[in-house]
Amino acid sequence: MHPNLSFDQAPPISVPYRFFLAAPWFGVLAGLLLAWSGGDVLVSRWTPEVLALTHLVGAGFMLQAMSGALFQFIPVAVGGNVWRPRLVANVVHPLLVVAALLLVAGLLFSSPAYLTAAVPLFLLGTGGLVAAVAVALWRTPATGMTLWSMRMAIGGLAVTVLLGSLLAEALARGLDLPVIDLTNVHLAWALGGWALMLLAGVSYHVVPMFQLTRPYPLWFTRSFGPLLLLLLCAWSSRLLFDDDRWVTAIALPLLLVFSAYAIMTLWLQYTRRRKVDDATSLYFRVSMVSMLGFALAGAVVRLHPEFGDDPRSIVWLGVLVFDGVFVSAITGMMYKITPFLNWLHLQRLGAPISAVPNMKKMIPADDMTGQLRLHVLALLLLLVAVWQPSLARLAGFAFATSCAWLAWNLIGAARRYRMFTNQIRAVVLHP
Repeated sequence: MHPNLSFDQAPPISVPYRFFLAAPWFGVLAGLLLAWSGGDVLVSRWTPEVLALTHLVGAGFMLQAMSGALFQFIPVAVGGNVWRPRLVANVVHPLLVVAALLLVAGLLFSSPAYLTAAVPLFLLGTGGLVAAVAVALWRTPATGMTLWSMRMAIGGLAVTVLLGSLLAEALARGLDLPVIDLTNVHLAWALGGWALMLLAGVSYHVVPMFQLTRPYPLWFTRSFGPLLLLLLCAWSSRLLFDDDRWVTAIALPLLLVFSAYAIMTLWLQYTRRRKVDDATSLYFRVSMVSMLGFALAGAVVRLHPEFGDDPRSIVWLGVLVFDGVFVSAITGMMYKITPFLNWLHLQRLGAPISAVPNMKKMIPADDMTGQLRLHVLALLLLLVAVWQPSLARLAGFAFATSCAWLAWNLIGAARRYRMFTNQIRAVVLHP
């Protein structure tokens, strides 16, 4: 295990687990919504169904899983002491779940009442999360770019939610605001300032530890986060003046930063000494290849507008980045974090080390591999369905089934934790 991990500060196992177990069901809802709606809704990023699908994945699946990872990762990896994590999670988790469902309903049914109700719940839920986590991150004596990346990611989450709340109020109340530009800035902060920044910060620790690679180069970790943050601030200036040449001049370096992270991660995987692939490392590879594809396709659309004249091209990019990049990476992370959680908390029960099961016994490898294959199939079907609407229902069912299988695997890990806990306690009581 990594020498700098602080196992003693880990929160109760129920804290991250409640977020992880909730996340896949938002993916199930997204898949069922697409299967119910059919392919005609994928003609534009602005259809109510596509807006609802986007937020089921972004404000549902991704936010739930990433919040759970924060509660676990901050105490263990960077030594930050989150104040009363069980209490904070008990408050934050239901607020985020209800807020996401209300937001999706408001977008899907064009309901001002649902949108207005979602805003304060999001502000309370993310406000509580950001406050608890930010205090822990700023008080920790730890140093390094993992810590700074997580600090920047928390700031990115705050900006994302504030912009999203403003957009929801604008739609609900008919405010005279530049909705399209606000949406593009909101999306950039959500994908770059929050999701990618946190993914990078976590991967600086997790990829070398779990995938047995060399560490990320120091020059890369020191430059990646600040450069990404600088470019996002420049991208936000489009709210002041919307010059197409300026937007292109910022978009291309942003896409280059995305691709640099993907190339560096793939290179570390390729050059590792022990090249044993499992579902978690393959998930990460799918994510990085998708990120390269997203960066390349985004650059082509930006440089050659004729390729982007069809509004479905933006929907296709959205599928690639949300499902291909972030759902893939987050699923792979959860498949590593949950067995580690089980092993860590079982080890702390006081039994001999020989009585603690190996992490590989927490989720069967065949179950993870099967779910990975279905996820890749669903991703490919979704990408094709944007152009071939007849495949949309099949793609939706495949994605829903993949997420349900993920949920079942995580539930199985929780059940095995309980089973092993009872066995270990029996050993401790009756050696």
